[in-house]
Amino acid sequence: MNKVILMGRLTRDPEIRYSQGEQSTAVARYTLAVDRRFKRDGDQQTADFIGCVAFGRQGEFAEKYLRKGIKIAVTGRIQTGSYTNRDGQKVYTTDVVVEEQEFAESKSASDSSGGFTPADRPSPSVAAGDGFMNIPDGIDEELPFN
Repeated sequence: MNKVILMGRLTRDPEIRYSQGEQSTAVARYTLAVDRRFKRDGDQQTADFIGCVAFGRQGEFAEKYLRKGIKIAVTGRIQTGSYTNRDGQKVYTTDVVVEEQEFAESKSASDSSGGFTPADRPSPSVAAGDGFMNIPDGIDEELPFN
């Protein structure tokens, strides 16, 4: 089985190209910075930079909605390949072929100027001893249920 699940931030805007022919297909390439879970001794790098490629509708989605810094979740498969560059050297490639991609945080959270911070969180009233916070008086109309 070849399945990859990643969550990270785009290092730059996706690079979009369209295939030639009667039915051109969108091909989007981008790099995800994926945080490492643990830091090894002496290792300064705390993230891996993973190349992703999205075809067709996924490529069109990337072109329309994805931008540098946005946090996304990607599922796909690893694909390896090789080619000979202009200097005659063989270059090996490893990419994640995107099958699904979705936003991993709200738009406001991804904006550097806005977003939810812990300071924005309302302070809870005195806890009732059962671990739940008390709902302030006069807020009953705002609850989605009665």
